[in-house]
Amino acid sequence: MELHKLRYFYTVAKLQHMTKAAEYLSLAQPALSQAIKSLEKELDVPLFFKKGRNIVLTAYGEFLFHRLESLLPEIDSIPIEIAKLKGEETKTVRLNILAASAFVIDSIVEFRRNNPDVVFDYEQSEQKSGCNIVIYTNGLVPTNSESELSRYIKKENIYLAVPKSSDYAKMTSVNLSDVKEEGFIMLSSARLFGALCNEFCKEAGFYPKILFESDSRTAVQNIISTGTGVAFWPEHSWGDINNENVTLLPISAPACSRDLIIELHSTLPESSYAQSFYDFLISRVKSTLD
Repeated sequence: MELHKLRYFYTVAKLQHMTKAAEYLSLAQPALSQAIKSLEKELDVPLFFKKGRNIVLTAYGEFLFHRLESLLPEIDSIPIEIAKLKGEETKTVRLNILAASAFVIDSIVEFRRNNPDVVFDYEQSEQKSGCNIVIYTNGLVPTNSESELSRYIKKENIYLAVPKSSDYAKMTSVNLSDVKEEGFIMLSSARLFGALCNEFCKEAGFYPKILFESDSRTAVQNIISTGTGVAFWPEHSWGDINNENVTLLPISAPACSRDLIIELHSTLPESSYAQSFYDFLISRVKSTLD
């Protein structure tokens, strides 16, 4: 059913007079009559019957009139609500965080200090589209690549975190095969970074002995600080070690690294903060890694 025909019907039903309704709608009476007949034909029921000089609603017309009394005000409010939503959405940055989550969260906290009215909406889904900014790494292909406006790629080295009390801490770098007998604190192999680290170990000729699984950088370094185990440490995603009992070592072989990819996408409604936060993320990546 066409909305304008329903509006015409509602006006006629309220005034119960075709001529007065046509005048109210600034519409020629024949055109109004034709619209009502078209609606009746579409519904396959009569909506009015004549009673003297006036017209009266049938039972079907009464039903439709009462339904429209509640529906039309809701429909009329939609443009106002959308305008309000648009105003709110322009302050929202929608993020799909598939890598470097700790770094991104720290960046959000820092960005909000100077932009207190910004709103962040988080997602973690390879299938998610419609986000302003996507942060991901090797092996992932976001679904909304066609809306990409800009992309920044930075190589991220993967270090080995070791206890400062260990003999490894005296070395300038370490071959991964040299620690094959050590216990590892790892991310779950179901997570992309965990799977990547397993591949590094496989390339070095062993499968890691996993002591503990955690995606908390604080938990990882606290466990290692007790003198127990070693762990892969993404230099940018997890940042600097802040525990004096843990040391980071470059891995000499195999080459342990991944690409950190940050993309800006065009979305509707537009976000007034998406570009500035994208630039902010890249500036923080550069200041940390370059």
